[in-house]
Amino acid sequence: MSLTDSSPIAQSWAAPRSLQQHFDDGRAARERSPRESLADLPAGDRDPMGILDRQDEVRVPELVPIRTERMAASPFAFYRGTAALMAADLARSPGTDLLVGSCGDAHVSNFGLYASPQRTLVFDLNDFDESAWAPWEWDVKRLVASIVIAGQSTSRDDAVIRDAGLEAVRTYARSLRAGAKRSPLKRYYDRFDALAAARAVDDETRDVIDGAVHEAEKRTGKRAARKLTTMTDDGRVVFVESPPTMTHVGAIMEDRVLRVLDQFRDSISVDIRALLQKYSLSDLAMRVVGVGSVGTRCFLMSMQDGDEGVLLLQGKEAGQSVLVEHGGVEQPPAVARYIEEHGEGGRVVAMQRILQAVSDPFLGHVRRTPEGAQRDFYVRQFHDKKGGFDMDTLDDASFRWYAVACAATLARAHGQSPDASAVAGYVGRGRVVGEAILEWSYAYARLSHADWELFRRHRNVDPAAG
Repeated sequence: MSLTDSSPIAQSWAAPRSLQQHFDDGRAARERSPRESLADLPAGDRDPMGILDRQDEVRVPELVPIRTERMAASPFAFYRGTAALMAADLARSPGTDLLVGSCGDAHVSNFGLYASPQRTLVFDLNDFDESAWAPWEWDVKRLVASIVIAGQSTSRDDAVIRDAGLEAVRTYARSLRAGAKRSPLKRYYDRFDALAAARAVDDETRDVIDGAVHEAEKRTGKRAARKLTTMTDDGRVVFVESPPTMTHVGAIMEDRVLRVLDQFRDSISVDIRALLQKYSLSDLAMRVVGVGSVGTRCFLMSMQDGDEGVLLLQGKEAGQSVLVEHGGVEQPPAVARYIEEHGEGGRVVAMQRILQAVSDPFLGHVRRTPEGAQRDFYVRQFHDKKGGFDMDTLDDASFRWYAVACAATLARAHGQSPDASAVAGYVGRGRVVGEAILEWSYAYARLSHADWELFRRHRNVDPAAG
């Protein structure tokens, strides 16, 4: 035995599993969880209104009516706000034990454009409030069901919806398998270039992409500051109130934020920490955002430099992921330890960095402390060229392209997980899985529509509204 053979590294060395071994693991998982079983809806009794009511109990009470109004507006708006319901339903549905880093709310409106640190526009997942480790199919089912519901809400021909849903799953399968055949480092550097994509599609879809890019380029923090802030006589930039969606907070909350700013700074990279030394907090306001997030605590912070320049940051409350709270997915020990140390805000930031190809350099977090923050939060830039695609305005070709783009992006995100190659082995070419998930998604669309109607009655929403 050579000296090298007796070294500590040699003694602890175990060869990583090969790609073929991972594929074989995935194919073996078909015995435990037949792919056709992914079509089965959850069995047993459900309590959808109980879940939504319990969620609202911990939200800002005066904002709950706004959440109700927004969710009641349409079946798709309701679906957007019911990630908790779906997690509970998925937990009782047949599925696999192949876990990946998951978005947790991968519907079509949670993909979009934003600026990379290099100031180029990228297309990626853009919501990670519910992110955690979960079975791979949970995200895919969330995506495909949203394609079905969005397609039905925009009165598309059923053949168009089915084609978009099936092609989304097949694209996910092809992209995941192609990624598995590349090195982990190459997979890490993959990203979706929105401008390059516009050169490879039909004229109508190219116009849609160009329009979304144009709108995203205009949605800058500087523009938001002009619209949302004003300057006091003493030169301080403050938010313009617009109740109930934009309101100032009291002295107690301002004091808490001032006391945890250092915690946020400690959570970001050292170069951004140095940059923020040029800025001082000039104002703080609570702002209502989204659909499902309405009622959670979301703050805007104006950071001001010495020459009237403004940087807007958004601090958003981070609760336990619905994949854990309602889906019951036990997190890997290392993930559980990380959440214990850094809080739920740390979880959101960590999962965003894993799942996105490039992320906001200002991402940071604050966790609850005895004398500071009373809840966990994550922090990011506000309106940094963030843009999306309006499902109501897409023609059929663009709708299909968008469904496929989301699926390829989701595959790239899942591909960062250690077991992604096993998932690729399980999924195969996507034909069997695609048919099963599409069947499930149509059935779940009907279930969600019934939940929407029940919700409107439960919350006494005027049937003529929406």
